[in-house]
Amino acid sequence: MIVAFVLVTVPFAILLFEVLAKGPLTQVDGNVANWMNGWVHGSPWLVHTLEIISLFGLPLCLGILVAAGAAFAWWRGRHRLAAYLVVTVIGGSLVDTAVKVLVNRPRPKVDHPLDTAFGTSFPSGHAMASTITYGALLLVFLPVLSRRLRPIAIAAAIAIVVAIGSSRLLLGVHFISDVVGGYVLGLAWLIGSTAVFEIWRKEEGKRPAHVLKEGADPEAGPALKGDVPASASA
Repeated sequence: MIVAFVLVTVPFAILLFEVLAKGPLTQVDGNVANWMNGWVHGSPWLVHTLEIISLFGLPLCLGILVAAGAAFAWWRGRHRLAAYLVVTVIGGSLVDTAVKVLVNRPRPKVDHPLDTAFGTSFPSGHAMASTITYGALLLVFLPVLSRRLRPIAIAAAIAIVVAIGSSRLLLGVHFISDVVGGYVLGLAWLIGSTAVFEIWRKEEGKRPAHVLKEGADPEAGPALKGDVPASASA
């Protein structure tokens, strides 16, 4: 888990330095953002599709998903799992806001603006929040799925997150480095939060979890599926 965290945070540090120093990457960023905008703006159906995809990364949509997931886990007696989900997502939102304020990067200026976005640009809130939210939901509910369905669920979560970040690029409201930075910082936060939750599990005497195979709390599967009474689950 520590190795994964380091492998994720180092690329983010490089991106952050490039953005703050206005290095060569930022020049490429601007050209690519304008090219993408020019390619998309002439296709109304594509713009509309991208706007719909982008909705799945809005705070309101993500908040509803997290609230529903946490409420269900709490109802099934998995209180720590519900807390993991809520704290991970809310904490990630606060980190995103803090980094945006500190970096204060203006949004791209493109020839054909297709969407309106408030605030600053780096990192992409849609990319970071969707990485954390869909990732945390996946890790919470992965134990409910059969071994055959788990790889499909992981692939679906990745596809949703990539689609949301790509929609922000194509709509001209973010640079590539914004979206990549959002993915990387979001993944780093998710890894860190899951590592803390793993420590919490070990304090209860539980075995280490193979997170990508079993989810954050493998023992939660029966309770979440309703195979055991909620009062009997931990």
